[in-house]
Amino acid sequence: MNKSRLSLVVGALLLLMFLALLFCFQVRTTEIGVVTTFGRYSRDLPNPGLYFRLPLPIQKVYKFDNRLQNLERKFDQSTTRDARNILMAVYVGWRISDARKFLEVFGGDTLKAENTLDGLIRNAKNAVVGRYDFGDLISPDPKALKFDQVEADILKEIQSAAGSTYGLAIEMVGIKQLGLPESITTKVFERMRAERERLVKTYQGEGNARAQEIRSEADRKRDELLAKARADALRIMGDADARASKELAVLEKNPDLAIFIYQLNALREALRDRATLFLDQTTPPFNLIGNDKARTSNR
Repeated sequence: MNKSRLSLVVGALLLLMFLALLFCFQVRTTEIGVVTTFGRYSRDLPNPGLYFRLPLPIQKVYKFDNRLQNLERKFDQSTTRDARNILMAVYVGWRISDARKFLEVFGGDTLKAENTLDGLIRNAKNAVVGRYDFGDLISPDPKALKFDQVEADILKEIQSAAGSTYGLAIEMVGIKQLGLPESITTKVFERMRAERERLVKTYQGEGNARAQEIRSEADRKRDELLAKARADALRIMGDADARASKELAVLEKNPDLAIFIYQLNALREALRDRATLFLDQTTPPFNLIGNDKARTSNR
C-alpha cells in the first residue's frame, strides 16, 4: 500500500513537471519575446518573467536577445557639399525594440537585420555628409570640426526608419575612421608640401634678416669700441708726450740731476729681486752705494 502511494506521488510530480515544461516558459532579463498562435501574432513579451502558453503546435514562443549590439559599416566613399570625396567608416549600436516587427520582417534572423541596417546606415551617411563641407570633417583646426553634429544627424536619419519599419532601436552612431581617396591624398600631400616649403622660405628669410641685424649691430658696437680705444690711446699718448716734454725741459736745465735720476732708477731695477752682486763700486750706477766720494763727485 505504501509503495503504491509513493509511486502515485512520484508519478504526479513527474506529470506536473511535464505539464510545467509544456505550458510554462521563462523570458530572461536579456531577452524579449513574442508568442504566435497557429503562426499568427498573439502577444508580446517585453518583460522578463515566467509565462504560460499552449503547447505546440498551437502556440510558439520566439525569444530574441535585446542587448546592445554593434555593427561596423565598411570603409566607403561619400561626397561632401563642396563636391569633395571622403572615405568614412561608421559604427552603430542597436537593439531589438519591437519583437513582433522583427519577427515579421526578418523572421527572427539577426543577419538579415544587420544587412538591412547596413543599407540604412549607408544611405543616411551619404545624405548627411552631403550637407557638410569638406572642412567640417577634415581640418587642422579642431574647433572647425563638426563630428558631433554629423553623428547626431546620422543617428536621427536612421532612427525614424529603423524603429517604425523594422522594430530596431538605434541608440548610438559614431565615426570610427576618416580617410581620403588616393587621388585626393596625392593632391593634399602636394599642397601640404608646398605649404611647408613656403613656411621654410619664410622662416629662412626671417632668420637671415635677423642674422643681418645682429651682424650689423655687432659691427657697429665693434667700430664704436675701436674708435673709443683709439681715442683713449691718442689721449694717453698725448698726455705722456706732454709730461715727457715737461720732464725733459726740467732735466735739460740740470744735466747732473738727470744723470743721477737715471742711475738711481737703474739701481732700483737691478736690486728689485734682492740679488747678491759682486761688482766694482766704481761701476755706474753701483758707485752710488757706499762711496761718498763717488756720490759727491756725481753731485
